[in-house]
Amino acid sequence: MSAAASIAIERSRLVSLHFLNLFRLVLAGLFVVAGEELGLGSEMPAVFRVVAYGYVASALVLGFREVAGYLGESRAIALQAVIDVAALSLMMWASGGYGSGLPVLMMVMLAGVGLVAEGRMVLFFAALATIAVLIENAWRLAVGDQPVDFLKVGIFCTGFFGIALIARLLASRAQANASLAAERGEALAKQQAVNERIIRDMQDGVIVADAKGRVLQSNPQAAVLLGMTASAAGSLEGLQLLDVDPVFDELMCGRHPDGRLLRIGPGGRLMRCRVVYGEQQGAEGGGFLIYLTDFEDIQRGLQQTKLAALGRLTASMAHEIRNPLSAVTQAAELLRDEKRGEMQGRLVRIINDNAHRIERMIRDVLALGRREQALPEALPLAQFAAEVIEARAFSDPAERDLYAIEIEPSLSFAIDRAHLHQILDNLLANARRYCSGKPAAVRLHAVALAGERVALHVRDDGPGLDEATRLHLFEPFFTTHAKGTGLGLYIARELAEANDATLELAANGPGADFVLEGRQKP
Repeated sequence: MSAAASIAIERSRLVSLHFLNLFRLVLAGLFVVAGEELGLGSEMPAVFRVVAYGYVASALVLGFREVAGYLGESRAIALQAVIDVAALSLMMWASGGYGSGLPVLMMVMLAGVGLVAEGRMVLFFAALATIAVLIENAWRLAVGDQPVDFLKVGIFCTGFFGIALIARLLASRAQANASLAAERGEALAKQQAVNERIIRDMQDGVIVADAKGRVLQSNPQAAVLLGMTASAAGSLEGLQLLDVDPVFDELMCGRHPDGRLLRIGPGGRLMRCRVVYGEQQGAEGGGFLIYLTDFEDIQRGLQQTKLAALGRLTASMAHEIRNPLSAVTQAAELLRDEKRGEMQGRLVRIINDNAHRIERMIRDVLALGRREQALPEALPLAQFAAEVIEARAFSDPAERDLYAIEIEPSLSFAIDRAHLHQILDNLLANARRYCSGKPAAVRLHAVALAGERVALHVRDDGPGLDEATRLHLFEPFFTTHAKGTGLGLYIARELAEANDATLELAANGPGADFVLEGRQKP
């Protein structure tokens, strides 16, 4: 048993003992003041008065905690129980026997003792009361002044043991419940302390507010992230969120429950704010929980990652440029010495092809550098896709029949115009390269999704992609085309992410199916 459980049981016993002493004192006072009026002490008034006054004195003396501390709690309880049995037995003898009703008071006293006594002592007190009642009735039978009904006496004596046992069982159950409650309370207190420590030390800010926006609780990190002074950390309690920053009005109204990036607080720090609303949102008793995540630290980490990736990209690019540059140099050397016109034309084509390859590679890398300049706008998908196809088919009108557009005119896509043009042009070029060449070999169709989102599919009827190719498809400089740079799909995905969109390859099927998913409105 834990220390907390022992303390709880001891406190429960002290409370029960206090009320038992109070009842004993009230009962003794009643005997002194109104005992004779109640018909008690009718046979021996003097003995009754002496016992009543003695009972009052014992109740007063043993009721003090100092006496219980001096004698010991168990001894004090035992002494009180013996005095109760003795006093009530003498009063019963002076009042005409069991007919006075005093055995019923013995049962009450035994029930009270059963709540505070320990172990088998309760049975000892019940046996003591039984012996006292039997002796008193045996004396009356021996004297012969009145008949004795031993059936009623036996019922009283049986009741002593029954009351004592029931009281003890109830006390044991109450102690067990108190012990269990104390142990669970102790475990809950430890868990609460751990939770408070975790919330206090966590890097995210946590704010608990009521339905009116008044802060009920917060951790110190919330005040730090909002730009409060270090001494004011933890002082958000009681403040109105709108007084801290009016931007909290958007969060309180439930317009962005899934979280969004906001510059919030006096410090103007960029944070991701996520709100968890109570069940009674908007009601008087409702409230919400706000999590604040420092996004500037995340951005710094992402920037470091991007710089590292840019370093690898630069190294890979230098390696990739070396091959066509070597071909250009070698072709130029041969061209200087070559006299035949046919061979000169071939060398010139080699120079032009590799020069164009280097130019495409540099153009793609420059496009990657412009990904942060995205200016999203709601572009009509069907119309924009038709314009991109018209631009591709300008030099060869017959190519227009390769593409089939199945997009509802009402669907739009929130994205930068130049970025969408480059993404679509790359996807269409890949689809054109691997399709069968039949009419409608490349299909463009769009599907409206939940949450005002849209998915644009670009599917061809080519042979599709094997599993090994799918694993590396979006990696830089990975290509299956002899004249490709390997940057097209990598740049396309980067531009999509710059516009809060995604570019993925759908499940393998007949041909390749690229899915561009994003919002319909900026």
